[in-house]
Amino acid sequence: MKTIKIGLLGLGNIGTGTYKTLDMNRAEIEKAAGTSVDIVKILERDVDRDRGITVPKEKFTSDPDDIFKNPEIDIVIELLGGIEPASTFMLTAMQNGKHVVSANKAAIAANYDKLIETAKENNVIFRFEASVGGGIPILGTLTGPLCANRFEEVMGIVNGTTNYILTKMTVDGLDYDTVLKDAQAKGFAEADPTADVEGIDAANKLSILMALMFDKYIAPDKIPTTGITHITSEAIEDARSRNCTIKLIAHARKLDDGEVDYKVAPMEISNEHPLAGINNEFNAVFVTGNAVGDVMFYGKGAGPLPTGSAVLGDVIEISKTIK
Repeated sequence: MKTIKIGLLGLGNIGTGTYKTLDMNRAEIEKAAGTSVDIVKILERDVDRDRGITVPKEKFTSDPDDIFKNPEIDIVIELLGGIEPASTFMLTAMQNGKHVVSANKAAIAANYDKLIETAKENNVIFRFEASVGGGIPILGTLTGPLCANRFEEVMGIVNGTTNYILTKMTVDGLDYDTVLKDAQAKGFAEADPTADVEGIDAANKLSILMALMFDKYIAPDKIPTTGITHITSEAIEDARSRNCTIKLIAHARKLDDGEVDYKVAPMEISNEHPLAGINNEFNAVFVTGNAVGDVMFYGKGAGPLPTGSAVLGDVIEISKTIK
């Protein structure tokens, strides 16, 4: 039986979660893939950090060509984060005939057309389920079971940090600065939370959703984006008086003339709407299709194991094709 050999770019939190998920669920993964699956090379400089997993030292390399130029490697998983060198590495992997899986929403959103076109030119598969919603299976569902629909609208709570902050401000009556410090202490927010609290992360994810749903690529920096730093307790109470809850929403809808209206911003959501009840670090994406109607996807939108689950789901689908 053929072994699908994988090169992993990055062994940070998500890389570690992916490696751990493969070890933990190897029997289920290989049964679903119909073949053996093995991570054979890992691009990582820090080989001595305690990650709670055992990785043979010979798997590590500091030279990306040990992965790109290795004819035995079938799939490259990119989990470096950031736009560069991640984008260049994904393109190089494709140009060397490697299928690519990524969870990197910033790199994918910034270079969506180039990545898709390069994959086509080199007859390889590019999958990125984990880039939007972590472990929530939204992208594959949009392009699979729901692809018979003409999509009309998407509303998403796609950033766990901001949802946690707004939940604590709403439920516990805490102010923004207090909750941000709490979120940082619990690991829900980075030391520099700018990408989350200013809506940049949500804009990256909305860019990817629009490209798949409406066949319209809009660069993240072209999406009107407002974060949550200006939200006050008074604004939350004002919304509550109208039976609404404030959530940071990534929103896009198809207009009658075929154009798409889109933005990321804090919005007052009626408490009758399913998104109003999505709390803490959880994510949800609410989709409207002309045939299926309203559908909501809910779950953990981040974290090493949920994201690793989505990454390996993509690996399984590619492995089936290779096999």
